[in-house]
Amino acid sequence: MSTRETRSQAEHKHLLARVVTEVLAPWVIVLALPLVVAAQATAEFGSTLLWGMVVALTSSVLPMGVVVWGSRTGRWDGHHVRDRQGRLIPFTALIVLSLLGLALLIAGRAPEKLIALDISMIISLLVTGTITVFWKISMHTAVAAGAVTVLALLYGPALWWGALVTLAVAWSRVAVDDHTPAQVTVGALTGAVIGGGSFALLLGGNTAL
Repeated sequence: MSTRETRSQAEHKHLLARVVTEVLAPWVIVLALPLVVAAQATAEFGSTLLWGMVVALTSSVLPMGVVVWGSRTGRWDGHHVRDRQGRLIPFTALIVLSLLGLALLIAGRAPEKLIALDISMIISLLVTGTITVFWKISMHTAVAAGAVTVLALLYGPALWWGALVTLAVAWSRVAVDDHTPAQVTVGALTGAVIGGGSFALLLGGNTAL
């Protein structure tokens, strides 16, 4: 194989990894997940949209707005905030906004499953944020694995196929040189155990598993 062909394959691999990283970014998953959970919890379009968007806005859209603002003003190195030291402000904004969303859910007497989802995401965020102070854990794989676990708990074991999505995210983060294999592995385990585990505990036996 020629050097040109090898370089071309490497470029295609990097492009694919970049696409996976962007399409399955945490803010994208957190935008969709509350709507899927709300649909299962309410089985009614209006309620699904209302409660799902409360969580999506406060845990995804608004925090991402803070990240994009910081990226464009040079406060941190891009919308993925690769530098661990630059994650303090985005993490703080995400926690504050998520707590605001949780308060709205509780005040509005949202479905139990939406409240449990929001609390589990906040718990996972606090744990990953604490780890980030000392070590660069992968938020991409933490969110992906947490989402897969939540969906499997709600819709049944068939949804464990989503683990392949987490694997794809893990591969992409290593392929674009943003994380090491250890960082994506610990991220996935944290998301599944802390995020998914706390969601299961909050619901008690009210899951599909």
